[in-house]
Amino acid sequence: MAVNFPNITAEQLHPVAGVELGFAQAGIRKADKKDVLVIRLAEGATVAGVFTTNAFCAAPVTLCKTHLALNQGIRALLVNTGCANAGTGALGLANAESSCAELAGLLGCDATQILPFSTGVILEHLPMDKLLAGLPAAITNLKQDNWHNAAQAIMTTDTLPKAASRQININGTTITLTGISKGAGMIKPNMATMLGYVATDVGIAQNELNALVKTVADASFNSITIDGDTSTNDSFIVMASGASGVFVSQGTAEFEQFADALQSISTELAQLIVRDGEGATKFMSIVVQGAQNKTEAKRIAYSVAHSPLVKTAFYASDPNLGRILAAIGYAGVKDLNVDAIDLYLDDVHVATQGGRHPDYTEAMGQAVMNQAEITVRIVLNRGNVDDTVWTCDFSHEYVSINADYRS
Repeated sequence: MAVNFPNITAEQLHPVAGVELGFAQAGIRKADKKDVLVIRLAEGATVAGVFTTNAFCAAPVTLCKTHLALNQGIRALLVNTGCANAGTGALGLANAESSCAELAGLLGCDATQILPFSTGVILEHLPMDKLLAGLPAAITNLKQDNWHNAAQAIMTTDTLPKAASRQININGTTITLTGISKGAGMIKPNMATMLGYVATDVGIAQNELNALVKTVADASFNSITIDGDTSTNDSFIVMASGASGVFVSQGTAEFEQFADALQSISTELAQLIVRDGEGATKFMSIVVQGAQNKTEAKRIAYSVAHSPLVKTAFYASDPNLGRILAAIGYAGVKDLNVDAIDLYLDDVHVATQGGRHPDYTEAMGQAVMNQAEITVRIVLNRGNVDDTVWTCDFSHEYVSINADYRS
């Protein structure tokens, strides 16, 4: 029931020089499903990532952080679906380490040069026999134009594969960015049950990529929510192979051009997660304008986006907009002058000076609520900082999906 989801084909996804992808059907949870992905990187690639803030983070997240900190050059990523390897204690960490060691042996590199990722059911151990048995097949079909298959291989409750691609020209050279993401439920960064991977053939220094990935994540994957639940496994990784021969450095026009493209593709991948939210029928942009700082803008946006009462009203196309005002009011922003706030649904001015706008009618609100895509704009009139969070509605289907998830 994805909302205005684009038709994504394999032909739309540009190969990235220095990056190969291979998949396998290992039967980790379901037979005949792509559930193992290997991404092999050319030597010399730089890799950076951001991860869940959940204290109960999964074993692969812990190991990814450790391997990235060693700064020994990442050569491959290993992703499995069907089992999150979270809440699995010492054995879970040992299994993640074993999977890295096995793949490293097959690829001829060190285990510390592998980043492992898992997604699926929490509190269950990885079926290591199935996972390891699937690795040779994934390696056999490694190729640069496997992005669409890769997007399918990381899906769980997703109904559609999520992928995007960009090409930009930097000083006469074509630069490619291609990425995939997954996620449909347990989505509330920082970050969520989401995986996001973007690869590019540009070259960039490790410290600059580390900083850039955090900035990009905050404006993309850390600006979405489906149900307010922060997962144990979320990861967003950017891989820069350098195979194009173009190297970008901070403070240059070329760097800004690349950063804009990376932000654009990451935002698209993040929004695809919301569009395919479990049971979603509406895609909503919660825009907060005129805040004093980013913190209060994001706090108010998330307060509205997380509210079950707001989300169910949108599902019903019911302009019960007092629920939005209530969510703004309990967001926890100090000294908030509610009389100064203006509330809009798209361009319809709903509330002003602490109450209903004199020209607003419920029919006007109903017309907007009937749409599949809606912008809620909250103008605080107390500063010059804006921010946006993307979310979806709550439907009966969301409950059904999560009630039946393990069956």
